Amino acid sequence: MTMTTKILIGILLGLAVGLILNLYFPKAFEPINEYFFDPIGVLFIKAIKMVVVPLVFFSIVSGAAGIADPKKLGRIGGKTVILYLLTTAIAITFALVIANVVDPGTGTNIGTTTEKPEISKAPSVKDTLLNVIPENPVKAFADAEMLQIIFFALLFGIGMAFLKEKAARVNEFVEQANQIMIKLVQLIMVTAPYAAFALMARAVGKAGVDLIGSMAWYMIAILLALILHMAITYGTLLSVFAKMNPLRFFKSMLPAMEVAFTTSSSAAALPVTMECAERDLKVPKSISSFVLPLGATINMDGTAIMQGVAAVFIAQLWGIPLDLQAQLMIILTATLASIGTAAVPGVGLITLAMVLNSVGLPVEGIAIVMGVDRLLDMSRTVTNITGDACVACVVAKGEEQQEGQAA
Repeated sequence: MTMTTKILIGILLGLAVGLILNLYFPKAFEPINEYFFDPIGVLFIKAIKMVVVPLVFFSIVSGAAGIADPKKLGRIGGKTVILYLLTTAIAITFALVIANVVDPGTGTNIGTTTEKPEISKAPSVKDTLLNVIPENPVKAFADAEMLQIIFFALLFGIGMAFLKEKAARVNEFVEQANQIMIKLVQLIMVTAPYAAFALMARAVGKAGVDLIGSMAWYMIAILLALILHMAITYGTLLSVFAKMNPLRFFKSMLPAMEVAFTTSSSAAALPVTMECAERDLKVPKSISSFVLPLGATINMDGTAIMQGVAAVFIAQLWGIPLDLQAQLMIILTATLASIGTAAVPGVGLITLAMVLNSVGLPVEGIAIVMGVDRLLDMSRTVTNITGDACVACVVAKGEEQQEGQAA
C-alpha cells in the first residue's frame, strides 16, 4: 500500500472517529484524547520542531554553495535566483489575498484566550530586517531565530564555494548532513498516516462539524491560489519573456506533472522535468542542468502558497488578527523559507513552523492542516516543478536573445 493511500485511510478514519465521538460520545472523547490522540499529535509536532533548524541550515548551505560556485555565478545564475524569488513572493501574495477573501477559518474558533500570543509585541518589519544578521550564530540556533539562521547559512555556503578545494571536506560533510536530515524527514513522515488519524480525530472531536467546513474552504483556497498562480504568473512570464504559448508549455509538461503529483517530490520528478524541458520545450542542456536542479532546491511556489493560506487559516481558527505588517512578514519569511525547503514529500509542514513563529501564531495549528496536507502536497509539487521549467524557458530565451545581439 502506498504512503498516499495510508494517509488517506488515516484521514478518513480520523474524520469518522472524531465525528462519532463529538456527536454521540462527547464524554468519552476527553479521556481518549488525553491519553491517545493528544500524545500522538504532540510527539509528531515535537518531531517536526526537532528537525526544522538543522534541515533549513544544511539545505541552504548546500544550495548556496552550488549557487555561489564561481563558474556558475554571473548572468544565468543571477537571472535564475531573482526569478525564483520573485515568483515565490508573487505566489505567497496570491495566497494571502485569496485566503483573506475566502476566510477559510472564520466561524470556527478552536483556541482559547490563554493560547493567544501577544501579536502586538511582535517586532516591526524594520527591526526584523535589522535583526537578520546574528550577533551570535550559536545563540540564533539555540533560539531558532530562522531569519538569522538563513542569512548565516547563505554566507556560510558562499564562503565554502569561494574556497573551493580548501573547503572540500566541509562541503562533503554538509552534503552528507543534508542527506541525513532528508532521511530523518522521510522517517518522520512514515508515521504520518497514524499522526493524520490522531490529529484529524482530535481536531474534529473538539470542533465538530464546523471544522470540516473550514477544512474544505482551506483546501479550496489553496487549490484556487495554485491554479491562478500557474495561469497568471507563469502564463505572463511565458508569453511576455519566453515568447511561448502557455498552452503548449503546460501540454509539454504533463508527463513531469504526473510524476510530481504521484510522488509529491520535486527531486523525484527532476529527471522527467529535465527531459520535458530539453526535448519538448527546447531548453538547452547547459541551462536546464543548472536551472532545474537549483529550482528543486530553492523554488517552492506551491509550498509558499500553502504556508500563506495556512497562516491565515490558523490565525482565524485561533481568533488572532493578522494586520498588514504581520502579513508582510509572512511574505518575507515564506519567500526565504522556500530556499530551505528540501525537495521531499511533506517537508513544507516543517518549514511552516518557522512561518508561524515569525508572526507569533501557535505551531500547534500544524496539527489541523496536517490532516489534508498529503492531498495538497501532491498538487503544490506540480506547481513547484512547473515553476522550475517556466523559469528555465525564460532564462533560455533571454540567453538566446543576448547571444543573437552579440553575434
